[in-house]
Amino acid sequence: MRLLLDTHVLAWWPKDAPQLAAQHRDLIKALENEVLVSAVSCWEIAIKVRTGKWPKAAGLVPGLANALTATSMTLLPISGAHAERAGLLPHTHKDPFDRLLAAQALEDDLTLATVDPVFRTIPGLSIV
Repeated sequence: MRLLLDTHVLAWWPKDAPQLAAQHRDLIKALENEVLVSAVSCWEIAIKVRTGKWPKAAGLVPGLANALTATSMTLLPISGAHAERAGLLPHTHKDPFDRLLAAQALEDDLTLATVDPVFRTIPGLSIV
């Protein structure tokens, strides 16, 4: 499985936070899965830490993108095709970070690991 981590799943992973679903923990650990992290998640965490909206994630930045290279996770850059698809998604969800994650999952045929029910409103998106 090619698994794209939602920003919250990414933030919960290093601390093995209780909010991290056992299913997500198992999928991330499974050696046969390719685990990807979007550049948009690095951006979202940095913005929310800087603005004080997510102080619990402060230990992740700066250095998150570099830390990913030391793991088996792959950093997924944002392409023009991703940006265009995000812009064309139905307006059932207005969060630009989430829209871009959904667009990347759709465009690159990835399964999105998330606990956010809003992603279920996006047609064709594979979610665990």
